[in-house]
Amino acid sequence: MKFFTADICDELKDRVQILPDKFFNYGGAEKFMGQIRTIKLHRNNTALIDMLKSPGEDCVAVVDVSAEYYAVVGENLMNLAQHHGWAGLVINGYVRDTHITSEIPVGLCALGRCPGKSFEHNPAQSDISLEFEGVKFNPGDWLLADRDGIIVVDEDSMKEIQDKLF
Repeated sequence: MKFFTADICDELKDRVQILPDKFFNYGGAEKFMGQIRTIKLHRNNTALIDMLKSPGEDCVAVVDVSAEYYAVVGENLMNLAQHHGWAGLVINGYVRDTHITSEIPVGLCALGRCPGKSFEHNPAQSDISLEFEGVKFNPGDWLLADRDGIIVVDEDSMKEIQDKLF
């Protein structure tokens, strides 16, 4: 992948949303990009498992668990993501099994690590607009991540720069 988030920020200026530098990459892909698919969870990752079993088509799953301190993704879900063609996951929460997830060639950005997971069963919402850390995530918009950070670009702006920067 030849993109750099800094170049995209320079090109699009105020049409880029930048996620604060609170998210760390625990996956094996140093950089990743794709159209956004969203899911809002509450102490249960069953709906995320179902989502990752569907064809990823190089999309990025944006997962909001309201930064609650329990692991949402680990080795098993990352293997699902790789097997079904997901480019990456961005978790407003925590992950585990990072000694293994760092070897799987899928992006995995999260707030941090937690060895425990939740065993509750609650409903989830998918393909909805999400907002956390001052950034809006809409299904169909684009998320790009590299060493410099994580950015979100709307679909029209992405079409405008694709030929120029890729």
